[in-house]
Amino acid sequence: MLKFTKDHEWLRIDGDIATVGITTYAQEQLGDLVFVELPQVGSEFERGAAAAVVESVKAASDVYSPIRGKVTEVNESIVHEPALVNADPMEKGWFFKMKIADASEIETLMDEAAYQSLIG
Repeated sequence: MLKFTKDHEWLRIDGDIATVGITTYAQEQLGDLVFVELPQVGSEFERGAAAAVVESVKAASDVYSPIRGKVTEVNESIVHEPALVNADPMEKGWFFKMKIADASEIETLMDEAAYQSLIG
């Protein structure tokens, strides 16, 4: 299941784990990424808390935790090669995985059709 936030993060839900990244739209707005800072494995975030940072040639931006949970894995490859986020934001450019603390929060997020309407 794929869900989206108004802040342009995506989540791919697989059981009780959510993989989180930024959308194609977000990376297009940012431009070429030059730096990515990821959270530490084991970090716990509330919904809406800043969890990661991206910097591009245009701006720096926070990546927010779309739901409450605990980070179980991070994508170190994007730290060493931030351009992966530009090249493949929805697959190879994922940021972190987290154990979902409250599955009901997922229902409040947008599906792809609603997200496409938002960025329309």
